[in-house]
Amino acid sequence: MAVEHVDEDLWNEFHRVVNMNSRELGEWLMTRTADEDGAVEPGTQGGVGTPTGEHVLHILGKRRTDLTEDDARVMRNVVRRVLDERRDDLEPTAGEAHWRHRLMSMGHDPLKPVR
Repeated sequence: MAVEHVDEDLWNEFHRVVNMNSRELGEWLMTRTADEDGAVEPGTQGGVGTPTGEHVLHILGKRRTDLTEDDARVMRNVVRRVLDERRDDLEPTAGEAHWRHRLMSMGHDPLKPVR
């Protein structure tokens, strides 16, 4: 069921925080689930990456009018989680690899300049 209207503030904040485009995120998620030979690891249920990352990838391919209640919940969750880990200005910041990889799995590359 589509949400009649997703708040414009949430839409804009989500797209500010998720600074990877769908191609970048899809490639990242595929990389994270591939084994050393490049094959997708079994048990990923046909998907790639984390459930949140997959959901973000699907949201990036939707128009605002096509979003569901579940999409809106994931969007709020991603915004909250990224901002909890980052400053509001989202300036490029280096950190430990596991920290960066966790954020990238939600669509946020902390080394990428703000759009």
